[in-house]
Amino acid sequence: MSTPWAILAFFIILGFLIFIHELGHLATAKMRGVRVLEFGLGFPPRIIGFRRGETEYSLNAIPLGGFCRMLGEDDPSEPGSLASKGVGTRLLVLSAGSLMMFLFPVILFTVVYMVPHDVVVGGEGVQVVRVAVDSPAYAAGVKPGDEILSINGEEVRSIEGLREIVGTRLGSEIAMVVERDLDEIVLRMIPREDPPPGQGPLGVRIGWVRTIVERRSYPPWKATYLGARQSAGIVIMLGEGIAAAIAGEMPFAPVGIIGIGQATTEVARAGILNLLAWAAFLSINLGIVNLLPIPALDGGRIVFVLLEVLRRGKRLSPRVESMAHLVGFALLIALILIISYHDVLRLIRGEGLFP
Repeated sequence: MSTPWAILAFFIILGFLIFIHELGHLATAKMRGVRVLEFGLGFPPRIIGFRRGETEYSLNAIPLGGFCRMLGEDDPSEPGSLASKGVGTRLLVLSAGSLMMFLFPVILFTVVYMVPHDVVVGGEGVQVVRVAVDSPAYAAGVKPGDEILSINGEEVRSIEGLREIVGTRLGSEIAMVVERDLDEIVLRMIPREDPPPGQGPLGVRIGWVRTIVERRSYPPWKATYLGARQSAGIVIMLGEGIAAAIAGEMPFAPVGIIGIGQATTEVARAGILNLLAWAAFLSINLGIVNLLPIPALDGGRIVFVLLEVLRRGKRLSPRVESMAHLVGFALLIALILIISYHDVLRLIRGEGLFP
C-alpha cells in the first residue's frame, strides 16, 4: 500500500473507531430515554448537519474526535437529561462507548481468522532479533542477527528450548555459542534472576532464522471463539501494562495521535489483514484509555456516579462536577500536546514508535 493510501487508511480507521464509540453512547441513551442533542463526528467548525427528531447529526472539520452531546449531563433538574436518570442507566450510557470498542475487535479478529492467511507454526534455528542496552547479552557482545547454536554444550533447537535452558541457570555463568558471519563465537554471561520488565534474563528478543508457515482459515464458530480470546488477551495485556507503569515497574511511554498515525501507515503497508488486526488492537487501547478515571473522559464521569452510590444517593454539586470535567479536559488537551511533541521528536530522530 502506497504512503498516501496508508495515511488515508489511518483516518478511515480513526474515524470509524470514533463512530463506533459514539454510536454506543447514542444507542444506549435513546434506548433508556435520554435526550441526545447532537451526535457529531469530528470537532467544530461544522461542515454539514441535519436534524432527525430531537437530535442534530453533524460532520465537523477537525477529524480527531467526536461527541454525543446529551441533555443535562451534569444537571438532573431537566426532564430527559442524563443526570436525571438512575445510576444503572447512567453507568450503562457512560460505559457503552468503551464496551462497543471492546466488542468491535471481536468482529475484526473473527474476519481475520476466517480469511485464509499465513500462520507461523514453527521454525528452524534461533537467532537474536534485538539486544537491550546494559543487559547481560549486551555486556557479553551479543549482536542482532547472531544465531544461537548451544548453551553450555547443550544444543539450542527451538525458542522454547532456549528459554528452558536459560531458566535453569539463572544467576550462574553460561557459555553461549553463536554463529556470526559463518564464524562460531563463544560468549559468556550470567542470566539475571530479576530482570527489568520485558527484557528477560539475558536481555534479548529472539526469533526463528527460518520460519515454517502454513496457510490457514477457520469456520465462523471457531473464528469467533479465537477472535474473542484474542481480544480478551489484549485487554489483559494492556491492563497489566498500565498497572506496571503506574507501579513504576516499566517506563511510562505514551504514544499520541502522531505516533499512532505513523504506526498505522506502517502496518497498512503490510496488508489488509494486518491493518484489521491493528484496528482491533487500537480499538481496545482507546476503549481502556477512555475508562481511565480522568475527569472529562467517560471513566471520570463514571467515578462521579460511583461516588454518588458510596454517598448513598447524595450527589456532588453539578457545578463542582462541571468544573472538574472542564479542568480535566484542559489538562487532557495539554497532555495530548506534550505527547504529540515527543512523537514529533521521535520522528525527527528516526526512532521507532516505541522505545
